[in-house]
Amino acid sequence: MTDPLRRALEEAREGGELLEGLALDRAGAENLDFSELTCRRLTLRACRFTGCDFSGTAFYDCDFTACQFTACRFPVSYWKSCRLTGCKGDGGDFRRGRFKDCALEDSVFRYANFTASVWDRCTLAACSLTESTLAECRMTKTTLQTVDLTGAELFRTPLKGMDLSSCTLDRVSLSESCAELRGAKLHAGQAAVVARILGIEIVP
Repeated sequence: MTDPLRRALEEAREGGELLEGLALDRAGAENLDFSELTCRRLTLRACRFTGCDFSGTAFYDCDFTACQFTACRFPVSYWKSCRLTGCKGDGGDFRRGRFKDCALEDSVFRYANFTASVWDRCTLAACSLTESTLAECRMTKTTLQTVDLTGAELFRTPLKGMDLSSCTLDRVSLSESCAELRGAKLHAGQAAVVARILGIEIVP
């Protein structure tokens, strides 16, 4: 087989479920099962994954640059000290994923499902999470910078202590009391958005 990702997957399955030290440019994978693997020190650039299953996969010290994940599944995955730059994962399933010491930059995860995910000491910068589901998440010491959350569902995700002043919060879904935003830092325009959710009319 000449497909480098398929070949690496076969070797990992035969060698203890460990995929380590792989560096690839412009490789592709379609409908492959990467579930339950341990991935260490992967460096992937401009790679394309379509319909792949990463359920329960653990990523350590991995670097993804300009990679695309189309219709891929990552439920209950674990990410430690990983960086995703210029990546795209529209509609991805990241339910109950755990992210620790990770950085997501200039990446797009529209319509993705992050329900019940955990974010610890992460940074999201210049990312689009429009129409994504971020319900019942836990975020600790995590920073959001110019993140587009238009239409995102934030139900039961406490954002206390987080600076959201550079983020877009139009049409976000919150509980009736907007308790999710209690204690978060907003700018004046965002306060008007919250007021509309609460049914408060702002008179100029």
